[in-house]
Amino acid sequence: MKFLVFEGLDGSGKSSLMRSLEAELVRRGIAFCRTREPGGTPLGDEIRNMILRTEGASPLPRTELLLYEASRAQHVEQVIRPALAQGTWVLCDRFTASSVAFQGGGRDISEKDVMALNDFATGGLKPHLTVLLDLSVEESRARRQGRGAANGESEDRIESEADSFHEKVRQSFLKQARAEADAWLVLNAQETPEVLFQQLLKALAEKNILK
Repeated sequence: MKFLVFEGLDGSGKSSLMRSLEAELVRRGIAFCRTREPGGTPLGDEIRNMILRTEGASPLPRTELLLYEASRAQHVEQVIRPALAQGTWVLCDRFTASSVAFQGGGRDISEKDVMALNDFATGGLKPHLTVLLDLSVEESRARRQGRGAANGESEDRIESEADSFHEKVRQSFLKQARAEADAWLVLNAQETPEVLFQQLLKALAEKNILK
């Protein structure tokens, strides 16, 4: 069993890359579950709606962080740990690095405080590998707008933040990746989905995660 997390700005291609890996795991007969944050459980999905909704009162930065951590604590205990205990791979769209990036970097909350809450919410659980799909803020915005025009959906509260917010988020992701290079894989999200998938497979083989 392995625990892989996919991070990046919205529109970076996390979902596409995860789907490609899922197909490969199916081909190899490897059991897996796909999940996401915030959410992943019924309670987590309720919290997700509270965090991302654009109507009503917006949570203050510390409130926002605590909501994410509450969702995460439920998620880890009800989904992630049980799956890993059964020998199932877990593929997660966002995890603790997102709190460091969005609330630490974007909201200017102390990284030390964010990391302490991450550890409390997860009981110290860490991914085997965090895959960062790095994308410029400008390209992220263009992709989000294109997606919205195609499906008629408006941006959520986090997506609609200013470019300066998203740039701080991006730089925090890159900072985290540099600090723990062995536990991160940084991919250029401007590459085609096919190239990204081959780069992921190569890295997983080199790290003895998927031979």
